[in-house]
Amino acid sequence: MEAVRVISRTVVAVGGNSLISSGGNNGNLDTHKLARTVCEELATIAQFRGGVVITHGNGPQVGFELLRNAMAASCVPPDGMDVNVAATQGYIGYLLQQVLGDVLEERGVDIPVTALVTQVLVAPDDPAFENPSKPVGPFYNEEEAHRINKEFGWIMKEDAGRGWRRVVSSPKPRRILELESIRTLVNAGQIVICAGGGGIPVVREGYKVRGVPAVIDKDHVSALLATRLEADTYVISTAVPEVYVNFGRPDQKSIRSATLEEMERFVYQGEFAEGSMMPKIRASIGFLKHGGEKVVISSPGNLLLALDGEAGTTIVHGGRSIQKSMLLSGSEGVSSAER
Repeated sequence: MEAVRVISRTVVAVGGNSLISSGGNNGNLDTHKLARTVCEELATIAQFRGGVVITHGNGPQVGFELLRNAMAASCVPPDGMDVNVAATQGYIGYLLQQVLGDVLEERGVDIPVTALVTQVLVAPDDPAFENPSKPVGPFYNEEEAHRINKEFGWIMKEDAGRGWRRVVSSPKPRRILELESIRTLVNAGQIVICAGGGGIPVVREGYKVRGVPAVIDKDHVSALLATRLEADTYVISTAVPEVYVNFGRPDQKSIRSATLEEMERFVYQGEFAEGSMMPKIRASIGFLKHGGEKVVISSPGNLLLALDGEAGTTIVHGGRSIQKSMLLSGSEGVSSAER
């Protein structure tokens, strides 16, 4: 079967939590079974839309790497944070590349899949280096968090009512260094897996770049990438099927569709938690303000329905109607409103 022609460009951000087991802090890491659901959906999106770029989170995975480094410090020198991010980019990219390739092969669809180690430039004087705020790694109870703080010297903070996690610096992304390579691969009809974990944070020193100890927010880098690639749709795959207001309260209510202006109002009202949904909403707003057409937020297993407006949360510019892409009806393309 010939490769699918590029009808549009879609950036899909896969959450790191969807690629680990739920067996607690010592549960198994990434497996083919865990990646299968989202890869089935990614393959269908690529078949009917083309131009798919995949990013992924690494919060739990880089936390495990940091924990391994700390526990083995007496035996081997610890890696830098930038190396840990690169390592997780490598093995998560490998996992997604392999499983997605398997799915496409089973379907007889010829779309090459490439995983690309990606560096992201940050400013050396970014104030985030003085105020660590990005959660990484597994969740702990308060007693465990205090013990870890005392044992390893890590900064631990409570994360949106879900437990305690380590926090590290999270500077703003300035530029994706491999952008032109990504663009070339997408234009050639390939599915590209890149900017994993927000990209490897680097600063420029004259003619050289060097890694710095930080983790960049995956959602903001994904939105930046979608903007620079002139993608029309930005899809966020996360742990919840929809975005909610009054989350966790008796009057909790899902948002099936909203305009950019409505979401900005929800942000102003403080509806979203900083350690959870807020970065995704801010990234979505930024993407739409810089030329994007549509943002879709949902959970693995619901992404196709969400792209059809039948599940998840869809955010568009004010006054634009949400039209179905007919992904599930066997259409050969998408509506003109989505191109």
